[in-house]
Amino acid sequence: MPAISGIKSDPVTLTVFFLLFALVTGLGLLAARWRKGDLSQLTEWGLGGRRFGTLIAWFLLGGDLYTAYTFVAVPALMFGAGATGFFAIPYGMLAYPLLFVGFARLWSVASRHGYVTAADFVRGRFGSRSLALAVALTGIMATIPYIALQLLGLQVVIAALGIQSLPGLDVIPNLPLLIAFLVLALYTYSSGLRGTALIAIVKDMLVYATVIAAIVIIPIELGGYAKIFAAVAPEKLILAKGTSSNLGAGFAYSSLAFGSVLALFLYPHALTGMLSASSRKVVERNAIILPAYSFALALIALLGFMAIAAGVRAMPQYAGGFDRFGNNFAVPALFLTMFPNWFAGIAFAAIAIGALVPAAIMAIACGNLFTRNIYKAWIALDCSPQSEARVAKLVSLCAKLAALVFVLELQSTYAIELQLLGGIWICQTVPPVLIALFTRWFHPMALLAGLVSGIAAGTAMAWSLGFKSSIYALHIFGITVPCYAALSALALNLAVGVVLSLLFNATDKSPRRDETLAADYV
Repeated sequence: MPAISGIKSDPVTLTVFFLLFALVTGLGLLAARWRKGDLSQLTEWGLGGRRFGTLIAWFLLGGDLYTAYTFVAVPALMFGAGATGFFAIPYGMLAYPLLFVGFARLWSVASRHGYVTAADFVRGRFGSRSLALAVALTGIMATIPYIALQLLGLQVVIAALGIQSLPGLDVIPNLPLLIAFLVLALYTYSSGLRGTALIAIVKDMLVYATVIAAIVIIPIELGGYAKIFAAVAPEKLILAKGTSSNLGAGFAYSSLAFGSVLALFLYPHALTGMLSASSRKVVERNAIILPAYSFALALIALLGFMAIAAGVRAMPQYAGGFDRFGNNFAVPALFLTMFPNWFAGIAFAAIAIGALVPAAIMAIACGNLFTRNIYKAWIALDCSPQSEARVAKLVSLCAKLAALVFVLELQSTYAIELQLLGGIWICQTVPPVLIALFTRWFHPMALLAGLVSGIAAGTAMAWSLGFKSSIYALHIFGITVPCYAALSALALNLAVGVVLSLLFNATDKSPRRDETLAADYV
């Protein structure tokens, strides 16, 4: 990645950034000795031994769900599209009651049966390796582009810091990103989820410090919030109204928020963080206190409007950054303009470390899924626990490497488009995972057919939009309904599942195994 013209490295900013990054690297590598466990066991390496209490789980889940790309992309959406970008706030708030009511049940049953992944639960609940395989593959395919987006967030920070302009770094292209990748790979492989949990504490403290400073310092510099909102075009401040023939942006906004609510804790990395909790009470307490992160996210989103008011898009020194990264460069440009050099180093460290934490959990989740639901279920049925953990570690490295290839060899838009697809795909696991926590009326083969149908339909909708949007307009009785493609696909998924379950349940009299009991869910 060549240096961006107009952006020069600052010694103070770089020193603060590198010191914090070195601190985090050391913590990640030393974490193998923290709450020491046998890291040759998958539950110890991949779930931290299921021993994280309320505070550690809060930092871990917060670091898991609120990523570097969130820090960059949500304000970027506000900067470019306006009020639509605020959808992340209500969905973040509404997801936590679902965590309390629904996914706490998953923690209970997973703890009692030793489940490590959602696909483990599906296999145990329905006795179907094929359905579990489909859920595992969906999770892996939805997660790898998400890791790529964290590395893309790192790229944005590296460009803003001007690191590539330092003498000697132009000899090896993308050297800073490669070094960050090696740091991520080393501490994930050696420490597993323990390293990620320790780093999440530092990351979240830096994020909160940055957000508090931003909402105080930047408005003062810009003349107050009234002037910030006055600088934003009126059409960006509110959603366009619907009509009698077109439900409009409001319905699209609501469907996007609701679909995201359903998908959030179905992502493998979110489930990995949740299953690492030491008790169901820890999960329920976090469902109550995690909305603090959504409040922080609302403040982060406003950085997009602050960037508009600061006029960073028109500043010539940032033209190269906007040309390369589009609106994603708005927040780095804002920090470079408004913060003193030393605090800009802290802010950029918060974003960079905010990439390492979720990327590590995502890679661990991919390793857990592959090992439990592909390798052990289909390839090496009698593999030892040590072999199981070793394969998970290797697959986590492969997942990170695949994400790195996305960033280095393909256009960044491909990673964004695939992550958009990932949200559509993961939402299709609602019936076999979330609904199955309350009923097993659905037939497993009907669920498999519904899952495939939903993924195919959602992919077709996104493809018809050129993978540039996830809002697909349905035309129902002469009314245009702009709806999140994941929800439209999920409606088809459920319809197929219900119809085929009625058929299969009536004709298939063979016994269906369920290794869980009602008492396991409470």
